[in-house]
Amino acid sequence: MPNTLPPLSLYVHIPWCIQKCPYCDFNSHAVKEPIPEARYIQALLNDLQRDMTTFSINRSLSSIFIGGGTPSLLSPQAISDLLAGISTQISLLPDVEITLEANPSTVEANKFAEFNSLGINRLSIGIQSFNDTYLQKLGRVHDAKQAFLAVERAYSAGFSNVNLDLMFGLPTQTLAESQADIQTAIDLDPQHLSFYQLTLEPNTYFHRYPPSLPDDQISFIMQTNAQQQLAARGFEQYEISAYSKNNACCKHNLNYWQFGDYLGIGAGAHGKISCALPNNIVRTVKLRSPAHYLATQDNRTITPVQPHELPLEFMMNHARLKQGFSLKTYEYATGLEASTLKTTLSPLITEGLLVEKKGHYRCTEQGWNFLDCLLEKFIP
Repeated sequence: MPNTLPPLSLYVHIPWCIQKCPYCDFNSHAVKEPIPEARYIQALLNDLQRDMTTFSINRSLSSIFIGGGTPSLLSPQAISDLLAGISTQISLLPDVEITLEANPSTVEANKFAEFNSLGINRLSIGIQSFNDTYLQKLGRVHDAKQAFLAVERAYSAGFSNVNLDLMFGLPTQTLAESQADIQTAIDLDPQHLSFYQLTLEPNTYFHRYPPSLPDDQISFIMQTNAQQQLAARGFEQYEISAYSKNNACCKHNLNYWQFGDYLGIGAGAHGKISCALPNNIVRTVKLRSPAHYLATQDNRTITPVQPHELPLEFMMNHARLKQGFSLKTYEYATGLEASTLKTTLSPLITEGLLVEKKGHYRCTEQGWNFLDCLLEKFIP
């Protein structure tokens, strides 16, 4: 049975935004006073050191993802201190991918060149739409003009790997408007697009006061039309909501979806660490409140993942990938025998949710469309 530990990534959560968007269920908090940058960076580095000591980490990082919130609100000096502190504690692979999430506002776009000079080699810009009407409905603080300028400045700053986040199924959005958004994004020539449907998540303003959204049929057509537009311009859909060209897949997210390991530092950050397969895999969660996170020395909850939970954990991630998986991949990622998964796969093939070829399994289109139903079969 394989017992090689999976690749290791690092997620860094920056919990502040200019304002809270009405659809957002992430751990983000509107800035009401100056961000305590120095204190927070030191807390992040202390957090990393605690995790590394607790789990005896002796592996190199394949990727770092600085997300939020809006990490680009931080000063370049704060990002510099963060990256320098990380690199003194843990080694980075030569081809490490370092992503920073950014908003298109002019103030943040002005920092792009400095971020690039610090070693950030992938920029993810939260566009959401190029239509001012929908940007206002979504509570975004930028307009379409700033979105175009942000992409232009990302390229001029030296970024060759740029992701654009777009949403569809927006309040009262039409098919033509959705197609225009995706075409505009394609014409800007990014290497990666994240294209996902607006959903009304619990504990959000939109959940309490639901806007009028396109019906399911219209939203499905929006998605399939966008898939056709993207494929025609060389974008490969490698995950439910992720498209890349020239093999510019997001290494960090791929590691999540391939059931790799990741340290999570920062307020509300989650992590998953394999100390030994299959009986010593844990999940970590840090305190959500930035104030409590800063005030508490050890701000973690550590929960073991039981072996009987691993088939569902594995499928929740791998089933999202278009390439699918093999039973050898399952054994490698979990340390379990293939039989612990295989018995549940056969009925799903019969139901048309999975296909199997030469020992390789992947979701059908129907399986992707009804992924929740597929995953229910693996609930222990």
